[in-house]
This record gives sequence, C-alpha cells and structure tokens, in this order.
Amino acid sequence: MASHDRDRAVALSRQLTQAHRALRRQITQLRTNLGRDRPDDAVLVTHCLAFCAALTSHHEGEDAGMFAELLRQRPDLAKTVSNLVEDHGMIAAILSRVAELADTAAGSGGAVPAAIGRELDGLSAIMESHFNYEERAISAALDDGVPDTGWSGMVFGVRDDASAG
Repeated sequence: MASHDRDRAVALSRQLTQAHRALRRQITQLRTNLGRDRPDDAVLVTHCLAFCAALTSHHEGEDAGMFAELLRQRPDLAKTVSNLVEDHGMIAAILSRVAELADTAAGSGGAVPAAIGRELDGLSAIMESHFNYEERAISAALDDGVPDTGWSGMVFGVRDDASAG
C-alpha cells in the first residue's frame, strides 16, 4: 500500500473514533438538558430528533457502505460485522422510541421527558459498549486499507455541534 493510501486508511480509523466522540457528547448534552427542572420542550424535541437523525445516518452509512466494503476486503470479519449490524437494529428501535417520545413531549409535560431520559440512559450504555467494540474490531481493519468508495460522508459526517445541547 502506498504511503498516501496508508495515511488515508489510518485517518479513517481516527475519523470513526471522532464521530463516536461527537455522538457521545451529543447524548450527554441531551441527558444533561433533560435533567434540568423545566426543559424547554421545543428545544428538547429539536435536539432529540437531530441526535436520532445523526446516529441513524451514521449507522446506515456503516451498514450500507463501510461494512459492505469491509466485508469485500475482509470476509473473515463477517461475524463481527453481523454483531455490529445487530446492535444497530437494537439502537434503531430505541431511537424510534426516543423520537416518538420527543414528538409527544412537544405538547405535554413531566412524564414524557422522564421517559426520554430513561430511554437515553439505556441508549447511552448500549452506544458505549457498541462504540468500544466497533473501534477495537474495525479500526485495525480500516488501518489495513479499506477503500473509501464514498461511504465516509455518512459515517463520519456527524457534526460535533456545541449548539446541539
């Protein structure tokens, strides 16, 4: 592998870690905002839905792009990728509940933000485990030179927007 290509591959594993950090910060900020005595429902809904969309886009990009290319290059990682895709399905179900609760929160009070908080607590724990596993299992393969066939935009396009909190 040429030096430039190797540098690009290593950059992909770093970008994966950075995207995960941004998502961790976003969910932490959401949970902090929910912990306030009187969260602004409109802001809460906007931030919950934006977070749900960002995490969903990240995982869809991994499933359709990064993992597909990874499996072409490294079929020996099929079980690892299958585990990660299974996690994505579980996370998607929680995100769907969070989005429904956020929509409901727009017109109601106390119980809904508390329910969102419980969902986000569980989601945060699952995300942490998932991200750690993925970074250990996939980063080395990315560093070995998985071509970016255009999938990186969805996977790494997570913005670490301080205003999201």
